[in-house]
Amino acid sequence: MSDNQQEIYDAAKEVLGTLLSLMDLSGSIFPSDEFTATDDDGNLTSVGLNIEGEDLGILIGRRGQTMVSLQYIVRLIVSHKMDVQIPIVLDVEGYKQRRCEGLRMLATRLAEQVKNRKAPFTMEPMTAFERRIIHITLADHPDVITESIGVGDGRKVVITPKMLPEN
Repeated sequence: MSDNQQEIYDAAKEVLGTLLSLMDLSGSIFPSDEFTATDDDGNLTSVGLNIEGEDLGILIGRRGQTMVSLQYIVRLIVSHKMDVQIPIVLDVEGYKQRRCEGLRMLATRLAEQVKNRKAPFTMEPMTAFERRIIHITLADHPDVITESIGVGDGRKVVITPKMLPEN
């Protein structure tokens, strides 16, 4: 990790630690390889942090919404403090990582069903992050395509066969 990358990580960790302290929550903050990414030149494109500890479910919230809000606050503070715009992805006790793995398996299973039934399938509303996981997982699938429909909190992914049967 370059000095600048380490500074960004340290700043994000410090901000998150301060916020946890202000909420009277204790937890350890570790880098998350799953959500830390670099470009082809080795420049940091996102910082992933995982919070580990006892009874941190309150940080996850319903369907991960509290975690998303905390992530947004940390990103705002770090971008203001460091004058750098970089995505910061928070995970709490591996929740987001497990959710991503589950979504990848679900996407693959649904793609096979769509291929076999030759009929589109509309998933439940999801966050932008979750929709992105579905799109990326199925991007190179030979038999289906994906698209997002709807607006706001009601956006959904539709998985469609590449070859719809003729009526």
